[in-house]
Amino acid sequence: MTNLVPIGRALISVSDKTGLLDLARALAGAGVELISTGGTSGMLRAAGLAVRDVAEVTGFPEMMDGRVKTLHPNVHGGLLALRDDDEHLVAMAAHGIEPIDLLVVNLYPFEETVARGADPATCIENIDIGGPAMIRAAAKNHKFVTVVTDPADYGALLAQLRAHDGATTLACRQKLALTAYARTAAYDTAVSTWLAGEIREPAPRYRSFAGKLAQTLRYGENPHQAAAFYVDGSRRPGVATARQWQGKELSYNNINDTDAAFELVAELGGAPACAIIKHANPCGAAVAGTLVEAYRRAYQCDQTSAFGGIVALNQILDGATAEEIVKIFTEVVIAPDATEEARAVFAGKKNLRLLTTGAMPDPKAAGLAFKQVAGGFLVQDRDAGHLTVPDLQVVTRRAPTEAELRDLSFAWTVAKHVKSNAIVYVKDGATVGVGAGQMSRIDSTRIAARKAEDLAEALGLAEPPTKGSVVASDAFFPFADGLIAAAGAGATAIVQPGGSMRDDEVIAAADARGLAMVFTGQRHFRH
Repeated sequence: MTNLVPIGRALISVSDKTGLLDLARALAGAGVELISTGGTSGMLRAAGLAVRDVAEVTGFPEMMDGRVKTLHPNVHGGLLALRDDDEHLVAMAAHGIEPIDLLVVNLYPFEETVARGADPATCIENIDIGGPAMIRAAAKNHKFVTVVTDPADYGALLAQLRAHDGATTLACRQKLALTAYARTAAYDTAVSTWLAGEIREPAPRYRSFAGKLAQTLRYGENPHQAAAFYVDGSRRPGVATARQWQGKELSYNNINDTDAAFELVAELGGAPACAIIKHANPCGAAVAGTLVEAYRRAYQCDQTSAFGGIVALNQILDGATAEEIVKIFTEVVIAPDATEEARAVFAGKKNLRLLTTGAMPDPKAAGLAFKQVAGGFLVQDRDAGHLTVPDLQVVTRRAPTEAELRDLSFAWTVAKHVKSNAIVYVKDGATVGVGAGQMSRIDSTRIAARKAEDLAEALGLAEPPTKGSVVASDAFFPFADGLIAAAGAGATAIVQPGGSMRDDEVIAAADARGLAMVFTGQRHFRH
């Protein structure tokens, strides 16, 4: 392929005009002829630059409210013609088609329009047609044509022109073509995803996902795995939209765990709440009258696992809470905001990352989750399942007390965010034992109780905090053994989905021990 290709003519048509004038002035200064459309043309002309309207190139005016302006052989022929093909050159000469060496196009702001909640008609008018068509044409012909779709690449383009006397290298054009095709793919993904939502199509025939590179990571889950972080533009408050105030770059595992922590704490209601996550599992969660007390109670659940963990808060991080957090090594703290006092406390811990999001995510909001498998991927709705106390069905002779109901609701919420099989003991609005990720539910029940025993020993308590607690199970008890183990640990009430063939046996075991039990009719597997 040809390496250096000089740029003599450029077509510029952009929605995002960031850096436009600087680019256009540099191109004009290098003797590049400028062609443009609509508002872009007006802006360049107002800046005193010589520019030809695309209508002059096509011989047709813009029409249909700008829907048709660049869809013309004089544009696409100028982009697609092979400069080393005699037949192409003859066709260009016969039809008066001039070559276009540089295409600078970014697309109508469809994603931003959808994100701000615009009505369907407005969203449709922000679906770009001519832009993607030109981008794909130029990218296909990158042997001869340079295509730029992102203002972030203007500087690199100008550096190429300076270094190569007004030309670009093949390597540069190939890289820009890759970006161009990825951009149009992401754009089409956004449109198809939006339309699937509009018509409530849960399983469209083709499904694609797209993202914009936010960060190249040092490695993935393990050092031998390459990794990167992409954002999808949904603007859901969380790790993808957060501002990082201090600390080194987030790792793959940091991002994964921080997301898990913030999604959990968002579900814990309006009272001050804290969740501490380790390896994507909660090792402590609590609500309290103050944020610092919520942190203390969450930390107390499993002090060993909390070391090097992720802390998520649902209110503005204050100085007193920050002082407590820095008493142990913590990887990341994420909160909607942080006071100057809190930031000053963290400033002395250079490796601690502080993230603020400006808001909490809506735990009931719809969304998609996907997982790759060999040869394909699984797609499902995100688990936005939410139950209130009236949704619970009492199935035992004894009904839960009001205090037990509050704790049952809290335990059920936390269990939703624990890897299956999940068992969560809660007492007075705080977790006191968490069993996660076991192949057997009885093992998760025993592990959670053992952790509570360890806590009692560490704190010098007379009895494990599971005495008088409630327990949540993310799926039904297939046998009574798990419930019996929970009762043996001191639980007085249980929340579970129900639905086992042996529900009657499990209910009878609860009644025999004076337990209250409620069914949710909803399961929360998390794999």
